[in-house]
Amino acid sequence: MRVDEEDELGVGGGGGGGEITYGAVTVEALPEGCIANIISLTTPPDACRLLSVSRCFPSVAESDTVWSMFLPPEIPTILSHSGPDVHNCRSKSKEFYLALCDNPVLIDDGKMVNLLHRYRVMFGLYLNCVVTILDIVQSFSLDKWSGKKCYMVAARDLVIVWADAPNYWKWISLPNSRFEEVAELVSVCWLEIRGKIDTRLLSPLTMYKAYLVFKSTTTAYVFDYQPTEVSVGLIGGAEPTKQTVFLDADRGRT
Repeated sequence: MRVDEEDELGVGGGGGGGEITYGAVTVEALPEGCIANIISLTTPPDACRLLSVSRCFPSVAESDTVWSMFLPPEIPTILSHSGPDVHNCRSKSKEFYLALCDNPVLIDDGKMVNLLHRYRVMFGLYLNCVVTILDIVQSFSLDKWSGKKCYMVAARDLVIVWADAPNYWKWISLPNSRFEEVAELVSVCWLEIRGKIDTRLLSPLTMYKAYLVFKSTTTAYVFDYQPTEVSVGLIGGAEPTKQTVFLDADRGRT
């Protein structure tokens, strides 16, 4: 889902400004709508690179016709659950696309409830302990390189064993978090977190990765030497895929 990291969306690379020809026909001779349709069948990085290839490309590659095709068709439905600020930023499709890549959108103040219900994906970790991920999706964004849909689930919507016991967990706010609350681990002998997401929310024909996003402190311990079992699978499907990892990969063994 990534292209060369040296490329950046919105920046054309290379010289040019010449004409692209095929036989005796130049690209400039094609109708603008035809060129827009061709570019829309490429990718966002490709559209940006085409800005420097030919004189006719800049206006077309920047057009709403092209960039609206890079937006998932479900965008109106998804954003109907978001705040009013999101709806006010749709002046240009390219600007809107990049805004959704760089600024994840909270849905229904952090909850997308009952959007879809079946075919959920379950993923988890087991340490002496378990970590897994739940049904309510809370944050939406786009992958900048592919335009594929990305979701993040807030800690409040994960199933965390003993999450309401202050001896084990605390609920705090962090200035850099997109969500109002995050869970802070105090001390547990059994760490278990579970969650799900409906696969129909995701982009079709796409290879996804599931991440457990957390911030470690200097006083954290155990994770550098205690192995953790992670698993990903479909509910009602085949046996989940399992793997052993270390949550503190920098200090832990590989």
